[in-house]
Amino acid sequence: MVSKGPATADFQELKARFEAQGQGHVFAFWEQLDPSGQERLGRQLASLDLEGLIRGFQATRSHASGTPSLEPPEVVALPEHGGDAKHWAEAEAAGESLLRDGRAAVMVVAGGQASRLGYPGPKGLYPLGPASGRTLFALQAQKLLHLRARTGAAIPWYVMTSPATDAATRDGFAAEGFFGVPERDVFFLCQGMVPSFDFDGKLMLEKPDRVFENPDGHGGSLTALLDSGALDDMERRGISTIFYYQVDNPMLPLGDPVFLGHHARARAEMSCKMLRKREPGEKMGVLARVDGAMGVVEYTEINDEQRNARDAQGELLYGAGNVAVHALEVSFVRRIASDAERWLPFHASAKKIPQADAKGATQTPAAENGFKLERFVFDALPAAKDVCVVEAPRSEYSPVKNASGGESPETSRRDLSQRYRGWLEAAGLPAPAGNGWVEIDESKIGSPEDLRALGLERIEDAPDLIQLRVGDDA
Repeated sequence: MVSKGPATADFQELKARFEAQGQGHVFAFWEQLDPSGQERLGRQLASLDLEGLIRGFQATRSHASGTPSLEPPEVVALPEHGGDAKHWAEAEAAGESLLRDGRAAVMVVAGGQASRLGYPGPKGLYPLGPASGRTLFALQAQKLLHLRARTGAAIPWYVMTSPATDAATRDGFAAEGFFGVPERDVFFLCQGMVPSFDFDGKLMLEKPDRVFENPDGHGGSLTALLDSGALDDMERRGISTIFYYQVDNPMLPLGDPVFLGHHARARAEMSCKMLRKREPGEKMGVLARVDGAMGVVEYTEINDEQRNARDAQGELLYGAGNVAVHALEVSFVRRIASDAERWLPFHASAKKIPQADAKGATQTPAAENGFKLERFVFDALPAAKDVCVVEAPRSEYSPVKNASGGESPETSRRDLSQRYRGWLEAAGLPAPAGNGWVEIDESKIGSPEDLRALGLERIEDAPDLIQLRVGDDA
């Protein structure tokens, strides 16, 4: 564990503990701090699992270099790509049963800010609805409400924030009436923070009274589930399986019964959705057996020979793109999070880290000056007794990652609008010609079949469910 809580310690004992680990420099400004500054720094330092942090950092420096041995994973292929349609139907039935029995929850990883998108707040509160301007959270809440209504189960929503987004996220949910989801079924949990180290292995003071810290990565979601009591809450509710996803993809079907069914039928402890990479250079990590164990290889770590290798059918041998959608057993998460130092090692990346100079003024460096640490959720894969990798259609994936260009608000809105146009046409309701954006309320309508069931003759007959906005061609 990174943190032991906010307990204070006797100053001399605390100082001796840090000096014994070669980290006494964190008290460089102690005598200049007022009592409140000393209290802030003392509490932060006392909360750190210093010895564990140093072990974790040192482990990142001792990892063996070189290209890992890779093997392609076994993938449950889509029927249109050769998968068994009967097997997929059986998986859907199994997933529906899991949901109806109240044994599944959905969890969103939403610790990131939307600063890259020019929005001053959590990414989950970014306005994305093509016609309504609904936020990412609101669009996802609609999907959850539809799933709850269709299954008759009070499927809870676990929302992971970060210290930078926690208050704003909670306020945003409260201001919107929890987006229609009963407050009792929304559980907030905040990921942990971890200090950075300079190139000499020293903790970095951001200010005289604070060591620099950053969120501990998406792998920290698993330890946050344990530390927050979320796992206990799940067990009280009778939940066995978590549908895990990231907040930036509005196209994803929440609580996808087919995916959950494949996971359950495989008796897997952790499962992954994957997309077929369009071309070798697509910037996606790939699922593979890494040195014999299931894992993910980042696109920057795979060599050219592996990146371009193809099988007998001409498909990319390592083309199982990771989209960070998982199914996890609650018991598995508890086991992994309880031994995070073993199963969720830190990864270090060189970054420009704000640091106090000799006079205590915070300086932003022009070049990388230290290592930020983070954990990756997919590092838990080798610990799983069974892993199921399930192919997803491209139509499920249009994330908001960049301000412009690919994977941006523009492309995501376009894909949402085009999906809704397709639903209208499939239901015999021709979409408006020419320019304009289309948006359908997914709390009531989750498919063309739902649209047909309404018996509409014109789009205008359901203004609350189908919204149009004149604008650039969607």
